[in-house]
Amino acid sequence: MKNTTVCYLERGTQYLLLHRTKKENDENAGKWIGVGGKCEENESPEDCMLREVREETGLSVTQHRLRGVITFVSDAWEGQYMYLFTASKWHGALTDCDEGELAWVERTDMLHLPLWEGDRIFLALLAEERPFFSLKLVYQGDSLQQAVLDGTPLTL
Repeated sequence: MKNTTVCYLERGTQYLLLHRTKKENDENAGKWIGVGGKCEENESPEDCMLREVREETGLSVTQHRLRGVITFVSDAWEGQYMYLFTASKWHGALTDCDEGELAWVERTDMLHLPLWEGDRIFLALLAEERPFFSLKLVYQGDSLQQAVLDGTPLTL
C-alpha cells in the first residue's frame, strides 16, 4: 500500500480542483480531483501535502486541517492510504499544472463533474463538517463496490 495525500483548497464556497487531462497512463484521467500525490521517502503526510500543493499550484499552504484517512482497495491499481486535507490559507500565485487544468469550482457544482464515486462520499463528509473519519473504498475497475465509514458499511 502506498501513502498519498489530497488537499482541497477552500476559497469561500469554492474548492480548487485539478481536471486530470495531461498525464499519460493516469488512473485519474478525465476526473476532477483535489491536488496531491505520492509521499516520498521520509516524508510525513503533511510534508507530502505541502510539497504537492506547491508543485502543482505554486501556492504555499499556511493553514490546513487533516480531515480523514481513506483506504483505497482496487483490483486494477495498487492500494493506497490517502490522507485528506483541507486548506484555508496560503500565499503565492496560482501557476499552471503539468497534470491538468486547475479551476476554482463552486462546491454545489462539483457533483455535476466527472468524479470518482468514492470522492462524492468524502466530499459530502467534508461539506457536513464531519469530524476526523476513516473511509474504506473498494473498487472493481472504475466501479465502487463497497464503502465503509468508521467501520460501518454504507449503502451504495
